Amino acid sequence: MASIRKAAAVGGGVIGAGWVARLLLNGIDVSIFDPDPEAERKVSEVMKNSRRAYKTMLPDGLPKEGKLTFAKSIEEAVAGANFIQESVPERLDLKHKVLAEIDKYADVTAIIGSSTSGILPSDMQTSMKHPERLVVGHPYNPVYLLPLVEIVGGKLTSPEAVEKARELYASIGMKPVVIRKEIEAFVGDRLLEAVWREALWLIKDDITTVEELDDIMRYSFGIRWAQMGMFQVYRVAGGEAGMRHFIAQFGPCLSWPWTKLMDVPELTEELVDKIANQSDEQAHGLSIRELERIRDDNLVAIMDALSKQNKGKGWGAGALYKDYTKRLSKLAQKPALSKAAAKAVTSKPKKKKG
Repeated sequence: MASIRKAAAVGGGVIGAGWVARLLLNGIDVSIFDPDPEAERKVSEVMKNSRRAYKTMLPDGLPKEGKLTFAKSIEEAVAGANFIQESVPERLDLKHKVLAEIDKYADVTAIIGSSTSGILPSDMQTSMKHPERLVVGHPYNPVYLLPLVEIVGGKLTSPEAVEKARELYASIGMKPVVIRKEIEAFVGDRLLEAVWREALWLIKDDITTVEELDDIMRYSFGIRWAQMGMFQVYRVAGGEAGMRHFIAQFGPCLSWPWTKLMDVPELTEELVDKIANQSDEQAHGLSIRELERIRDDNLVAIMDALSKQNKGKGWGAGALYKDYTKRLSKLAQKPALSKAAAKAVTSKPKKKKG
């Protein structure tokens, strides 16, 4: 299986910093470029939360962390990297500029993944001289905990690059899913967009509040989805007759005019204020960093619980979590070289005179 020797990150926002955290906590050196003067502080805060979460996952000790370097340019960041993750804002013109520069300076064998949540890889490849090594590697926040990554190849992406990307993402404990056809927003965001549209209508029409809607999700199907996907949940709901019975029973309701999924409410200032104010109330004064830590604790607890199911083999994300923490524990147990031993390994033997 292909592995990441050195990684580069271009963009250090929420997603970019999440990638940096996952890579560093897997013992991989990372060089990052982000022109934001606050980038180092922001990445540092994400690292604090990620270390905290991983210490909960691995109470007996973490692997030796990779070295983080803040580069002054894209050229400096990608030097020597065999894996590069681009996570700049969702603007095609910016993607073109950044990917062209990455492509110019990166080793020709390096895999380039884009964190875009919706732009087609074919549209991003047009600025590259080596477009065959670009894939979409779309993760979910927090990247350092949630394992899924959607891999999407463009028209010019080689099958070999897709397979190599799959191996590289898997090597850092992720669950890569290769999307079979190139579509905008891929699969996960398409599903989220449908729920988001309906949620906006329910808030706009005063059917429910932000907090009540979230409670409806997290106290019901959200828990189900954490361990079974939609189709397996519905198969069980069909009883002994399975999925065919479920579709026969509930299929007709799809023609009923219940939802407004094809119609989007205008995000007026009034609606934005309503959502933002209700969201502020829901937070009960907790900061974003505090909410992140609560989220991380909950995610670790859920995955840990799932890791003990299925007669100890783990179930769903829990099975992957079980394997991932085992691998990290082995890395943590590797004895570090003493300074003297490290010097002996790196120093060249002196030639004898004569």
